[in-house]
Amino acid sequence: MMKNRHLSKAIAKQKLYDFKSKLQYKCEMQGIELVETDKWFPSSKLCSGCGAIKQDLKLSDRVYKCKCGLAIDRDFNASINLSRYKLVV
Repeated sequence: MMKNRHLSKAIAKQKLYDFKSKLQYKCEMQGIELVETDKWFPSSKLCSGCGAIKQDLKLSDRVYKCKCGLAIDRDFNASINLSRYKLVV
Protein backbone atom coordinates (compact mmCIF):
# COMPACT_ATOMS: atom_id res chain seq x y z
CA MET A 1 0.00 0.00 0.00
CA MET A 2 2.92 2.32 0.64
CA LYS A 3 4.05 1.92 -2.99
CA ASN A 4 0.79 3.45 -4.22
CA ARG A 5 1.52 7.17 -4.51
CA HIS A 6 -2.14 8.08 -4.04
CA LEU A 7 -2.52 6.13 -0.79
CA SER A 8 0.93 6.37 0.78
CA LYS A 9 0.35 9.65 2.66
CA ALA A 10 -2.96 8.47 4.10
CA ILE A 11 -1.47 5.11 5.10
CA ALA A 12 1.55 6.75 6.72
CA LYS A 13 -0.73 8.99 8.79
CA GLN A 14 -2.49 5.94 10.21
CA LYS A 15 0.72 4.76 11.94
CA LEU A 16 -0.13 1.07 11.60
CA TYR A 17 3.11 -0.09 13.21
CA ASP A 18 2.31 2.00 16.29
CA PHE A 19 -1.18 0.51 16.40
CA LYS A 20 0.24 -3.02 16.12
CA SER A 21 2.72 -2.47 18.94
CA LYS A 22 -0.01 -1.06 21.21
CA LEU A 23 -2.25 -4.01 20.36
CA GLN A 24 0.53 -6.47 21.21
CA TYR A 25 1.11 -4.70 24.52
CA LYS A 26 -2.59 -4.76 25.44
CA CYS A 27 -2.85 -8.46 24.53
CA GLU A 28 0.15 -9.28 26.73
CA MET A 29 -1.37 -7.33 29.63
CA GLN A 30 -4.67 -9.21 29.33
CA GLY A 31 -3.11 -12.61 28.66
CA ILE A 32 -4.59 -12.83 25.16
CA GLU A 33 -2.74 -14.49 22.30
CA LEU A 34 -2.40 -12.21 19.29
CA VAL A 35 -2.46 -14.19 16.04
CA GLU A 36 -1.06 -12.45 12.97
CA THR A 37 -2.21 -13.83 9.63
CA ASP A 38 -0.12 -14.30 6.54
CA LYS A 39 -0.32 -11.32 4.21
CA TRP A 40 -1.54 -13.51 1.34
CA PHE A 41 -4.19 -15.48 3.30
CA PRO A 42 -7.37 -15.36 1.12
CA SER A 43 -9.79 -14.45 3.91
CA SER A 44 -12.29 -12.77 1.56
CA LYS A 45 -12.01 -15.33 -1.25
CA LEU A 46 -12.33 -18.43 0.95
CA CYS A 47 -15.79 -19.90 1.52
CA SER A 48 -16.44 -20.26 5.24
CA GLY A 49 -18.89 -23.08 4.52
CA CYS A 50 -17.09 -25.50 2.21
CA GLY A 51 -13.56 -24.07 1.97
CA ALA A 52 -13.57 -23.40 -1.78
CA ILE A 53 -11.59 -20.42 -3.05
CA LYS A 54 -13.34 -18.00 -5.40
CA GLN A 55 -10.63 -16.57 -7.69
CA ASP A 56 -12.81 -14.09 -9.58
CA LEU A 57 -14.04 -12.11 -6.57
CA LYS A 58 -14.08 -8.36 -7.23
CA LEU A 59 -13.92 -5.60 -4.65
CA SER A 60 -17.36 -4.43 -5.80
CA ASP A 61 -18.89 -7.83 -4.87
CA ARG A 62 -20.27 -7.11 -1.41
CA VAL A 63 -22.11 -10.44 -1.05
CA TYR A 64 -20.05 -13.64 -1.21
CA LYS A 65 -21.91 -16.31 -3.20
CA CYS A 66 -20.41 -19.80 -3.35
CA LYS A 67 -21.24 -22.84 -5.47
CA CYS A 68 -22.25 -24.70 -2.31
CA GLY A 69 -25.18 -22.29 -1.89
CA LEU A 70 -23.72 -20.03 0.79
CA ALA A 71 -24.64 -16.36 0.34
CA ILE A 72 -23.13 -14.15 3.04
CA ASP A 73 -21.80 -10.63 3.48
CA ARG A 74 -18.22 -10.51 2.22
CA ASP A 75 -16.80 -8.88 5.35
CA PHE A 76 -18.63 -11.28 7.66
CA ASN A 77 -17.30 -14.22 5.62
CA ALA A 78 -13.75 -12.86 5.95
CA SER A 79 -14.17 -12.41 9.71
CA ILE A 80 -15.29 -16.04 10.08
CA ASN A 81 -12.26 -17.20 8.08
CA LEU A 82 -9.91 -15.04 10.17
CA SER A 83 -11.36 -16.40 13.40
CA ARG A 84 -10.56 -19.91 12.14
CA TYR A 85 -7.07 -18.98 10.86
CA LYS A 86 -5.15 -20.62 13.68
CA LEU A 87 -7.05 -23.87 13.15
CA VAL A 88 -6.35 -23.88 9.40
CA VAL A 89 -2.61 -23.24 9.52
